[in-house]
Parts: sequence; C-alpha cells; structure tokens
Amino acid sequence: MTSSTTVRSPHRLYGRGGELAIIQGLLTRLLQGDGGALVLAAPPGLGRTALLREAAAAHRSRGPVLYGTAPAAGTGAAAATASADRAGPVPAPEPHTSEPLTPEELLVRLRGESTGRPVLVCADDVHVWDPASRTALAAAARRLGPGSGVGILIAADDGPAFAGLPTRRLGPLDEDASAALLDRLAGAGAGAGAGATTGPLDPVVRAELLREAAGNPRLLAGLLGHLTPGQLTGRAPLPCPLPGAERVLEAYAYRLDTLPAPARALLLLAAAAQEHEPVGAGADALLLLRAGTRAGLPRDFLDDALFGPAATEGLLRRAGSRVHFSPPLAARAVLHHTPPARRRAAHELLAALLGEAGGRAGTLAALAQRACAAPGPDHALAARLEAVATTPYSHAERSSALARAAALTPDPPLRSARFAAAAEQAAHAGDPDRARALLARTTAPAGTGSGHGPAPLAGGPGLAPYVHGLLALRSGPAVDGYEALLAAAALLGPHDPGRALHALLGAADAAWVRGDAVGYLEAMGRVDPAPYGDAFASYRAGMCAVLAGRTAEGHALLRRCLDPDGTAEGHSLLRRSIDPDGTSGPAGLLRAGAAALVLGEVAAACRTGARALGAVRAKGPEALLPQALEYLAYAELRAGLHAAARAHALEGLHAARRTGQPNSSVRLHAVLALAASVEGPAEACAAHCDAALAGAVPHGLAQPATLATWARARADLAAGRPEEAAARLGPLVRTGPRQGHFAVRMLAVPCYVEAVVLGGRGGQLPSILDEFAAWADRTADPQAPAQLARCRALLAPADEADARYAEALAHHDRAGGDFERARTLLLYGQWLRRRRRTREARTPLRDALVAFQRCSARAWAERAGGELRAAGEPVAGAVGDAGGGVLSVLTPQQQRIARCVAEGATNREVALRLSLSPRTVDHHLRNVFAALSIRSRTELARLLGPQTSQMPRTPRSPRSPQNPQRP
Repeated sequence: MTSSTTVRSPHRLYGRGGELAIIQGLLTRLLQGDGGALVLAAPPGLGRTALLREAAAAHRSRGPVLYGTAPAAGTGAAAATASADRAGPVPAPEPHTSEPLTPEELLVRLRGESTGRPVLVCADDVHVWDPASRTALAAAARRLGPGSGVGILIAADDGPAFAGLPTRRLGPLDEDASAALLDRLAGAGAGAGAGATTGPLDPVVRAELLREAAGNPRLLAGLLGHLTPGQLTGRAPLPCPLPGAERVLEAYAYRLDTLPAPARALLLLAAAAQEHEPVGAGADALLLLRAGTRAGLPRDFLDDALFGPAATEGLLRRAGSRVHFSPPLAARAVLHHTPPARRRAAHELLAALLGEAGGRAGTLAALAQRACAAPGPDHALAARLEAVATTPYSHAERSSALARAAALTPDPPLRSARFAAAAEQAAHAGDPDRARALLARTTAPAGTGSGHGPAPLAGGPGLAPYVHGLLALRSGPAVDGYEALLAAAALLGPHDPGRALHALLGAADAAWVRGDAVGYLEAMGRVDPAPYGDAFASYRAGMCAVLAGRTAEGHALLRRCLDPDGTAEGHSLLRRSIDPDGTSGPAGLLRAGAAALVLGEVAAACRTGARALGAVRAKGPEALLPQALEYLAYAELRAGLHAAARAHALEGLHAARRTGQPNSSVRLHAVLALAASVEGPAEACAAHCDAALAGAVPHGLAQPATLATWARARADLAAGRPEEAAARLGPLVRTGPRQGHFAVRMLAVPCYVEAVVLGGRGGQLPSILDEFAAWADRTADPQAPAQLARCRALLAPADEADARYAEALAHHDRAGGDFERARTLLLYGQWLRRRRRTREARTPLRDALVAFQRCSARAWAERAGGELRAAGEPVAGAVGDAGGGVLSVLTPQQQRIARCVAEGATNREVALRLSLSPRTVDHHLRNVFAALSIRSRTELARLLGPQTSQMPRTPRSPRSPQNPQRP
C-alpha cells in the first residue's frame, strides 16, 4: 500500500486500530478499481463520524470524495444525533472543500459520477435520513461489485435497512484507550472549562471521568469540557451529577420518540429499576413484569419485550432473570429524556411493589427507589436508608444506600460522615475508585451534626482519614498507608475503638511489608489488648517480642494461639477481637495463620489459610480475597506445595487486579516467582520477578522485593549459575543496610550457602551459618534441620561430608517434601561424582531426578539429568541426548560441556557449573572440536543453535570466542 492510501490521523483515534485497518483494506481495493461497501454501526458518541473523516482525508488525493449527511440545522433529534458524533474536542481535518451534501444531492451525484477515478462515498448519520434516501443508498451499496470503482462508507446506528452489507459494530473504548484519550484531551484543553487547566489532572477526578464516560469518547470530551481548572486538579469539589453528558444523551431521542408508548413506558421502568443497582447488574425481569402490569401495559407486549428484543428495537435484552440495556448508556438517555414528574412516578411505583414484597432486601430496594424519587433533601428518608444499610446486605449495596442517604442529607457534617461511611463500604467491596470519589465529597468535618436525623455515624472525624489509609495501604507507598492509619487511629479512638484497633493493625501490616520492625512495634504498642481477650493479647505480645529480638518469649506467647495439633485455638475469639464491626469475619484467621508461619508451623498455616479463604468466599469482604489467597499461597510454598501455591496465587492476582489493589498484585507476583523458580520456565520466573520489583521498589515493599530476589537466585541455581545466585543473595542474608526482609532472610540462607560453595567464592559463611543454626533450633519448620545439615555437608571436609549428607537425608525422611529432599540428593550426587565416586553418585542423582520430575521442577530435573549423564547413565528425553543429532558422537560429559559453551559460558563458568576444573573443561572442549570437525566456539554455537535456543543464556565474557582456552 502506498503512503497516500494509508489512513492516518493527525489527531489519533484511540482504540480504533481494527476499524482503521478495515477501512484501509477498502481503500486499497478501491484504488485497484474494485468497489465495496462498509457500514460503521454504533450508538451516538463512539466516533462513527471521526472514522469517516479519516477515510475521506486519506482518499482525497487519489479521487473524489462525496460526503453526505443529515441536515444539522434545527433542534430536533437529527441535529442532536449528528452533533453528538460529529463535533470533536480537537479540530478534525476537513474531508471536503464545500458544504456536506444532503442525502438527495449525494444520491444524485452518486448516480451521475463517472470521472474514471475511484470515488469514495461517505454517508454520515444515515439512520436519521428520510426512509426513501436510506433505502436508495442501501440498494446502491448492494449493487457494488468488482470493477465498479466506487466505495461506500455508511455511518449509522444499527438498523435493518443495512442488513446484508458488511458491518463493523463499534463498541466502547477499552480502559487503556479511554485513559489515553483523556490524557490527550486534558493536555489539549478540551472545551471552555478545561482550556485554562493548570497542573496535572487529579487521579480521583480522572477515575470518575473514566467511570462516568464508560468508554464513550464524545461523552468523555463533554464531561471534561464542563469542569473548571480547579475541579480538574482536585482543588474544588466535583459537581454531582457531572455536567456535559446532555448532547450525547439527547442523541438517543430519535430512537425513543419513534417507539410506541408502551415501549417507552417499559424502558422508563427498566431504567428506573436499575438506577439503584450496581453497575452492570441490570433490572429484575419479574419486577418489571409486575410493574408493567400495574402500569396497565398489555401482557402480550410485556412478554414480547421481556423475552425478545424486537418490541424495544433492541434497547432491552434479557439475560437469565435480569434485563439489560444495549447499549448501557441508553438507560441514562431514557431518564434524561423523561420529564421529572414521570421519572418520580416510575420510582414510586417500583418502591410500592418492592415494599409489598417485604423482607430486608425489599426494604432496602424500596427505600432506594424512594430516594431516587425524592425531589430534594429528606432527613427522615436519609435516616431510614442509613439504618437499614447493615450487614445482611453486600458491601456494594450498603455503599450505594449510604451514598443516597448522604445525598438526601442537608447538614454538611452529617452528609460528609455518610459519604465517608459509603466510601468505607465501597473499599470493602473492592471498588477503590468509587471509594475515592465518595471521599472527595466529604467536604466538612465528619461526625459533628447539627441535630438533624440520627446521631452521627460511628467513626467521628477519623472515618474519612481511616478510609484514605486503607486505600493507601492497598495501592500506594507503604509509608503513606502507615502514617495515614496511625493518624486515623488517634482520631478514631474516642469515637470508635473497633475501627481504631483496625487502623493500628493496618499500620502494623504496612510496617511489616516495609521491613520496618521499629514501626511495627510502634503501631502495636499503641494497641490496648485488654478489651479483646487473652488470645489477642498473646498474639500482640508474641509478635512484638519476636520483632524485639526476644524470640523464645515470643514463640511461647504465639503458641497460645495454636492447639497442640497446630490448628488455630479459639479462632472465633480472634475474629471477634480483630474485626472492628463485631462480625465473625476472616481477619482473625489470617492473623492466626501469620502467627503459625512465624513459628514455622507450616501445616497449621496451610489449614488456617484454607479456612480463612473459605470464610472470605462465604462472607466477604471482596477486598480481602487477594490477601487471603496470598497468605494461603505463601504457606503452601513454605510447605513445598508449589503447584497449589501457583494456582492460588494466580487467582489472587486476578482478584487483586479486579479490586484495584496493586500492592497485593506485587506480593502475589513475588509468590508466583518463587513457584516458577521451582517449576519453571525461567522466563516466567523472570517476568514475575520484574513485575514484583517494578511495584515493590517505588512503594517501599521490602518483603516482596526480597522474595522476588530470592526467587531469581533460586532460578539461577537451577540453571547452574551459582555465582549469579550468590551475588543476588549476598546483600539479603548478610548484615548491613541492604539486608533483606527480617521474615525472609533466614529462609534464603540455604540457597546462599549452596551458591557460595558451588561458585567457589567463599564469604561470611561461618557467621551466617551459626545464625541459621540458631534460627533452625527455634523454628518448628520441618525442613530447617535438613537444610542446616545440608549446609554443613557442603562446608564439611571430605571425611565428614558423607555423614552430614546422611544426616540431612534422615531429616528429610522425617519432614517429607520432594523438592528439598531432591536438592540434597542432587548436591550429594554431585559431590560424589566430583570425588570420582561415579558409580555411587548415580543412585542419589537418579533419585533426585525422579523426585524433581514428581514435583514438576523442570529446570532442576534438567540439572539433575545432566549430572546423571555426566556420571555415565543415559537419561531419556533430554535436549541434545546421545540418542541422535550432532552430539551423538560425544560422551555424556562432552555433551554437557558442549551445550554450556554453546550457551556462551566461559571455561571457568562451565567448570563451576559442572564441578570440574578449568583444565578438565579445556581438555574435553578440544576433544569436542576434534570430534565435530570444528575449530571455534562460534562454530559450536551455530552448530547447536536450535538445541540451545530454549536454554537460559549465560552472559558472555568480553574475551575472544575463538579461543577454546578462554578462562
């Protein structure tokens, strides 16, 4: 395609790459002399006209462009729907040199156009043309064929007039495209209000604009253009509702006005019924059937409308027991197009029906409908809404009810308190953007009412800061969450001790993930355990003692929270003490599981984590699901259940993204990196490590950063790169300012000792090993004694190593767990082979290979298989196996060396990886060159390229690759 045929936009059309590509294909066929037609079908505001303009501008230099549209004059539906799609926030390129043609003029020109050049016809807003012109255009489009030299682009709302023509239906912009468009519009100063914007767009305002626009670019531009610079930058509160949607909503009038009266009445009832429902929930079909019957609509019409889309021209579609608008924006258009008196009557009818149904659900829904019908502030109705918004309802329903109660409250302090309570429920529901938008409306000190309605909400002036702290803990720098929650606790204390406790526990969590032991002790030190029972007092005192260095005392206290069999003792007491609202939620179970991990009781941690996850799934809150999955996945990692940990961590990652908790995503990426360092592939481990570190570093999350670094080092060990592993782990396990997280540091010591010994680097191993031995003596982790014996075997003199390895394997037999036992067998077999006890080495190496395969540790199995081949035992199914290919002429040891060199390793790196001397590697490499009739390392890499392309790469030395003696 030549450059002149490419559809280009000087003002980028975000999220329309697929449509532009289809239009480019049509223009290409047009230049080749063929014809064709394409219908761009979309509701108002999605950019039909913008796409036509792009096509016209691209074709103008190659042939005539006939651009026709409905007359824009007047104030009727045609003018509204045309302007909704045509007007742009940034001037668009003019595709024609004269005024647009009317439908009649366009059809006349189309019939008489015969210039010999390809003609592009752009017909805009065809759905509002007169029926005769619309039918004539559709017939002309159907007649186009090869050699016609005419292309017709039709922009219209969907309709039967264009059946049989190629159609591209435009949907709303996705989240990324909407965000990019908003950033461009805000930077360009769209509209009068935004033209003088100074400073960046406030994140809360940005999220609210994106939510309100719902992927409609024209609506987004309209909302943005009606806000002042102060509102855009967060210095002034946003109006509610947001202005600027009128033009797009009015564009739906042409469809509504042509519908029969029963259809319009049913659409109004459906729009009113879903107004108080969560976004995307739709309306209850049975409620609409009852409401339509009560309103006097014919029963046969109701059946047709609710069970098929034809009666409402596709605006209502049924899915199960719910009825949804298509497109969703049509519901708002219906309410906008209906006079206020009729809207109130619809809400009152629905409220009466819901009230007759009875039950708590019916009560809340009926009150919400009456709130929608209220013409102004209503103290009594607001108080009733607040009173019924209690635990039997979901957090989303409670948030919606409290927000409506706040909107009906004239007293500013009480209104702010109710908005803060609504924000808290939105945060628990996993909707942080909604929570922030509600917090932005708390403009007065909360909880200092003036006597209207009931007493101020619990929480007093600290409720809004508390919610700010919760949101910062989940999505911002950990230090921000820590400080915000400490400040909120001080404000909450006199009014709401339960939430004050929760704020202090949240601050302690923030300090923990930062690796700030002093901050943790400060937060927990402010907690008065007396009102919450012995179990919680033991938990608090035990955790503080452990972090203060009094480990034995702390472990004794924490064991009071566990039964003799390792299960949580008195967990219902823990739940009551930790959940501030007094319900039996899962927070206490999660903290009991954390105590079990601190003790090293990994089996108890797994059981308690599973119980906590079940409680979250059954009772919520939704925002706690990522944390419950994270705790369980980490406990499963500690227990060696890597596949289960990966499955739970993946589910947790999806839940964290769904509920807007990037800090949970970071921690779950670290857990997934650890699982991938066992199961592979190396690329997955590296990707999760990068994702974890990308979020952990700017937010100060030391724990996931340490876990991710440990995971990458363990993957290095699996790939035979001990020097790289030692370089990563050294700063984490040694003392100093770069020391790793206090809860992870000892867990990484066995990997560090292995890396240092295999890499031949030495280091501060005696002092580190003494510290690890002290930790292993205190912890109940069943793998710790075996890991300690393995570390001592690695460092033992030759005459003691056999006994040390035997001791480690005996500990493994008692503890169970395939992966750690297989690692010890691998190191033992490797040590035996290096001592030239090849026949003895085969048994532990074979057992290690089988165990790694059993626990799906692919990279580790490859390493064990390589060692087993080097010991003279063939291994089936390995890359470069002696059973065929270019390496079949080599011995097993020569094959291993050849593969390492082909990856780019130096002789010294190969020697470290295979536990050989550099001189031995050099000797074997010369024999490899002779056997394969090659003369350089470069030729070897080329020869084995396809076999080594999937293997981890070793960084190349700057020395010449031609020299087989390269050190």
